[in-house]
Amino acid sequence: MPSVQPNLLPGDNKPAGSDGHRARLRQRLLDGGGDALLDHELVEYLLTLAIPRRDTKPLAKRLISSFGGVGPLLSASPDALRREGLTDGVIGALAIARATALRLLETRIEGRPLIASWDALGDYLQATMAHDPVEEVRVLFLNAKNLLLANEAMWRGSVDEASVHVREVISRAIALGATAIIIVHNHPSGDPTPSQADIRLTRDLVDAGRHMKVTVHDHVIVGATGRTSLRAQGLI
Repeated sequence: MPSVQPNLLPGDNKPAGSDGHRARLRQRLLDGGGDALLDHELVEYLLTLAIPRRDTKPLAKRLISSFGGVGPLLSASPDALRREGLTDGVIGALAIARATALRLLETRIEGRPLIASWDALGDYLQATMAHDPVEEVRVLFLNAKNLLLANEAMWRGSVDEASVHVREVISRAIALGATAIIIVHNHPSGDPTPSQADIRLTRDLVDAGRHMKVTVHDHVIVGATGRTSLRAQGLI
């Protein structure tokens, strides 16, 4: 006869009493919102939806430790999650949580002038890009009313190599009929302090845009520790 693991119910991988624990987590979440749960408890409860018959607290703590937090965990690639031994069902649960959070942030800026929704835009950009392990440069193309025409990834890799793309950015703005742009890129190190290459790229874009009547409103750098506006820094 197969032995029963300690604290487990026969025929189940779920520790005795875990239903009550999950019910308490759920009630705290419903009563107090996300702030009522610790990071590992949020992930633990999310994982129960994909792994209903297992104690998910140890896994939640391990994943947060491995990736360095909830943000990096939810932003991790499927391959990185598979290397942690996760199934596609669990990876899908994490992916839908991230997609839902980003969709919620998108609703705060949809159909609104971005310049008048600066905090909401910054929150969206940071959630989208801050935990990407590869540097990526995106350009937000705006019309004369500062409404978003397009949000496009222009290239991935070091900004040190980005000056060759200045003409490409301005050409794309003209093709879209954009009158203004906002440059955004991430620092995988987590520190959003602008580098000399960031400042040089910004000034090159401002100069190129001026000749073609395309205004550079800002260059925003996002990282895990925050975000920096070059305009707010007086660098534009």
